[in-house]
Formats: sequence, structure tokens, C-alpha cells
Amino acid sequence: TVNRLEMMAAARMGKEAALLTTSGTQSNLIAVLTHTHRGDEIIVGDEAHMFWYEVGGAAAVAGVTMRTLPNDSSGRLKPDDIERAIRDKDIHYPETTLLCLENTHNRCGGTVLTTDYTDEVCNLVHLRGLKVHLDGARIFNAAIALGVQACALAENADSVSLCLSKGLSAPVGSVLCGSQDFIERARRFRKMLGGGMRQAGIIAAAGIVALETMVERLVEDHANARRLAQGLADIKGITLAQENVPTNIVMFELWPELSGGEFMEGLENAGVKVGLRNGRPFRAVTHCMVSSSDIDEVLTRIETVCRRLRHGAHE
Repeated sequence: TVNRLEMMAAARMGKEAALLTTSGTQSNLIAVLTHTHRGDEIIVGDEAHMFWYEVGGAAAVAGVTMRTLPNDSSGRLKPDDIERAIRDKDIHYPETTLLCLENTHNRCGGTVLTTDYTDEVCNLVHLRGLKVHLDGARIFNAAIALGVQACALAENADSVSLCLSKGLSAPVGSVLCGSQDFIERARRFRKMLGGGMRQAGIIAAAGIVALETMVERLVEDHANARRLAQGLADIKGITLAQENVPTNIVMFELWPELSGGEFMEGLENAGVKVGLRNGRPFRAVTHCMVSSSDIDEVLTRIETVCRRLRHGAHE
């Protein structure tokens, strides 16, 4: 069953082989370990999941330094910035060996990297001798949003990770895809990290169901996210924190005069869960367990909380 899942994932990404892992964080770390050597430097966005939410594993375990470049609001890195960040060969410098992209981009609000952009950047760094790893945890969301096959987004990347347990809704799991040689080496690093599993077919079976039945329905999540964003924009006290909502992530902010702590407490009491980290905008994510009627109910509850806060602010 695991073999079947890996073959399916590789085919979906247009790669020769694939490797089941426990999480996207593990997939990304294995990719860094496989593409680089200790002391190398890798290029990532300053808003990248790999930089923010993966416990510094690239440094602590793989022994590489992360050179961050600014992500624009669409999650892109400017090609000129990438070009300048690639170090010349010099005994004093670490060797730049890997560029990491993210599609869709989490902290930028589920934004999508197009095939043209991805191909341009991959071609640029390949000419300089670098490899490209694509953190494609939500790559199927990007593909649905663009109306293309996921393999088109991963075609020129040397490796790509995809998550089975986000929009695809499997209980657990990620798959790392690449060339046959890359996956053979990656398999050793998975073992080193304690990621070799026995009787993993039960996990893989859910992943197969996810790939076979959950991809096309992502369009429903995107529609619900837009429905949520449109409703939030009409609530006095809330401002959207993104120009558009291309996939399933909605980010929004409170008016400055309203209390974020009281807002979160009010939402919790109302049975509504949203994300908030490090003073960032609030973050809401749609998925298969959230229907359009759920969205309408959430908007009603958020409006009620905001109305109470507005009245309190004017007392």
C-alpha cells in the first residue's frame, strides 16, 4: 500500500520516485539533508514555513545556514534578489547549493506561485548550479486555483513535498518526490531521523483515498474562503489583510481601537477558532469539514462579537 501511494504521488508530481514521511517538516528537512552538505547555505523566503515553523532543523540537523530574502505579498522572491544572493566561489564563503520555494504560501495568505514564475526561477538557479526544493504542502490548492496539473508546478523543481493531511484531509502524512537517485538517498535520511515506519499501510491507505478523491473538491474550500472574506469585509471592526483570496486561507485584522484579546476570547466562547501568532493578522482556513452554511454561521458569530467590542470601545 505504501508503494502504491508513493507511485501515485510521484506520478502526480511528474517525478521518478517518492517517499512517504510523517510530516511536511520531515519531508522538507530530508530534502535539505539530501541536497546539501554541512556548512552550505540555502536560500529561503523571510516568510517561509521552513524558516518560521520548522524548529531551525535545517541549521540544527542539516548544518546549513539559511539566507533569507524578502517575500513579496504574493509569496514570491524577486529573481534579481535570488541572483544577488548566490555566492561566488570563494574559500571564505559558504557554498550556496539550494533554493527553497513555497506554493501555496502560508504566511502570505495562501498565495500561488504561477508556472511561469516557478520555471523562471528554477532555470535561473539551475544555471548557477543550485538545486530547487518546492515546499508544496498545499500544491494541489495552487493547481486548482490556476487550473493546471500539479506536476506543471513541480516540473522544474528538483524535489517537491506535498501534504496529505491539510486540504486533502488524511489523518497524517507527507510525501517527498524527486528523482530515483534523490529518493534513494532521502530514504537513508528518513531512517536516520526515525521516520521509518512498520505497518504503515494504514497511513498510506488514507493517503491514497486523499489523492484519489479529495483534490478536485478543493475548489469548494476556495469558494468558502472567498465567501468568508467577503462577509468579513462587511463587518465593522474588521479589515482584510490580503488583496485577494486565491485559495483556502483568509487573513484579517481588527480595527486598532478594538481589543485582540477580547476578540479571541469572544470567538472562543462563540465556538469559533481562528489562528493568531506573534501579533500577525488573524488566520482562518477552510477545509472539507466546513460547509457554506458553516461559513454563514461563523460570520454571524463574528459580527456579534465585533458588535459587542464596538459598543464597549465607545463606553
